[in-house]
Amino acid sequence: MVEASETNGVKPFPIAGRMVRERERCIGMTDEERAWRKQFLKDQVISDKEPRFVAEYWKERTNPIRRLYKFPLDTVQKALTPMLGWQRAYTIRFFTGKFAMVFAGIYAGYYYMKYNSNDWTRKGGWRVIKSRTAIYPGDEGFPKLPDRSVPSDYANRGFKQSPI
Repeated sequence: MVEASETNGVKPFPIAGRMVRERERCIGMTDEERAWRKQFLKDQVISDKEPRFVAEYWKERTNPIRRLYKFPLDTVQKALTPMLGWQRAYTIRFFTGKFAMVFAGIYAGYYYMKYNSNDWTRKGGWRVIKSRTAIYPGDEGFPKLPDRSVPSDYANRGFKQSPI
């Protein structure tokens, strides 16, 4: 069984040759090497049409579920690209998606904390314990006694306030 690799088992080699290093070029180049280097540098210049977006290629590489959840932000990016340019539209698309995920996470946490709190009727859920505020000598209402007066107040968990 052949393992996957970037070169499909063919040993990679640099196309720049030995002239990729400045030291090699300073030693001395023949006219043939100079012509080859000039053509090599010319080939590295990217056309104004690059990078090119090919819709069919993108559709083949992304599955339908991914295309579905990316559709709203892709639509926003397409609408903003003529006005702002590709880079700014992509930046807005990127941060809009991240902001939406953070907002959804905060909202989900808030919802869970509000409707799944730990009380005497269930074992699970978040148990929120509030500490008493610190009051020091000289503060108003200094010897503030705790609100709990009987031992059963300490593990109450909302039982006394229950309408049952």
